[in-house]
Amino acid sequence: MTREYYVNDAGAQVDQLARSAHLRYREALGESIGAIPEGLYPGDYLKPVGRALVDQHGRGLLALSEPEWLPIVREAALRAMLAMIEQDLAALGIHHDVFFSERSLTEGPRNQVAETIDELTAKNLVVSGRLPPPKGKVDEDWEDREQLLFRSTAFGDDMDRPLVKSDGSYTYFASDIAYHRDKFRRGFKTMIDVFGADHSGHVKRLKAAVAAISDGTAALDIELCQLVRLFRAGEPVKMSKRAGTFVTLREVVDEVGQGPVRFMMLYRKNDAPLDFDFAKVTEQSRDNPVFYVQYAHARASSVLRNVRDLFPDLDLGGDALARSDLDRLNDTAELALIRKIAQFPRIVQGSAESHEPHRIAFYLYDLAGEFHGLWNRGKDSPQLRFIYESDRELTRSRVAMVAATQQVLASGLGILGVSAMQEMH
Repeated sequence: MTREYYVNDAGAQVDQLARSAHLRYREALGESIGAIPEGLYPGDYLKPVGRALVDQHGRGLLALSEPEWLPIVREAALRAMLAMIEQDLAALGIHHDVFFSERSLTEGPRNQVAETIDELTAKNLVVSGRLPPPKGKVDEDWEDREQLLFRSTAFGDDMDRPLVKSDGSYTYFASDIAYHRDKFRRGFKTMIDVFGADHSGHVKRLKAAVAAISDGTAALDIELCQLVRLFRAGEPVKMSKRAGTFVTLREVVDEVGQGPVRFMMLYRKNDAPLDFDFAKVTEQSRDNPVFYVQYAHARASSVLRNVRDLFPDLDLGGDALARSDLDRLNDTAELALIRKIAQFPRIVQGSAESHEPHRIAFYLYDLAGEFHGLWNRGKDSPQLRFIYESDRELTRSRVAMVAATQQVLASGLGILGVSAMQEMH
């Protein structure tokens, strides 16, 4: 498996990023820049880019015309933004094997977008024609003119798609096809794209494109993810794209920790909105899923420590626990826990095959619930306690069940990239 990050470093928006950074450069030199013009990026995250440009170029960029300074500032801004992205992802424990530059498709040794269009033309999948205006949300690639179109309707899409804009530049879709063609040529026949929900209209066309460039031999799964809504004790955290005020992923991780953020982001279906409450994810209660699961692992670990203290000569190795008399575990709560443990391999397999990691998070919460429930029953019914001082063999059987619970919780949390806590206070 290879994890790739597709870097959108081409197009008009990147030039707008450079113009925004140039404003911050002038500001760092002491100039009053006033309100950030409409269409540029107002966030304070570009201020360090402006200061870095001053450190490197002094006042030299002021003497250059925009066509001269634009590529210089663009490169500096792109490097800074990519470094920030990598650092923020690393804070969350996410690492990519490849950062693929969109610009490399046309500025590399070959123009792969042109090659892709030529290949599709040879397959009789590119035509010249006009498109009706799209219904609903306006498609950024639509223009009312005769243009070059990919015949995506041949693969089940509801309309053909433009490849070249009126100014001669490629549409985003043309670059997307070329990128997936490049992945296919690198040997990837199963591809998974993660999109924001606002790109749902791109699903059919991209699946059509992958079918076309692979002659139907590659599969593309597109996972649409909804936005994350931040709350503090039930009150929404106010953010404004226009004002450039927002909370970064890094700030969330720094405040509540890597584990809670990872678990909560996976504790939902990817197409469901996530309401992330800073107060809830630090709360020690059943309403906080990550605490509830980690606490179950910590409880199981404490049982294993306590039984070694009470029965120091009792063999609790893997082979000994495997020979335990599990028939003695016949209480309904014990049987429910054992059945839940036995589901783990099937849950992992189903999660992998369906590309739905939330299944594991849901399962771990349910397993923790069974374990906590049995623990609480032992408080009221001493005969159900995990450590039964008057019966070593029954204790060993129950320890086998606890150890299995601990192992499954640790494995599941490990798959999700969340630490399994040994102790919690």
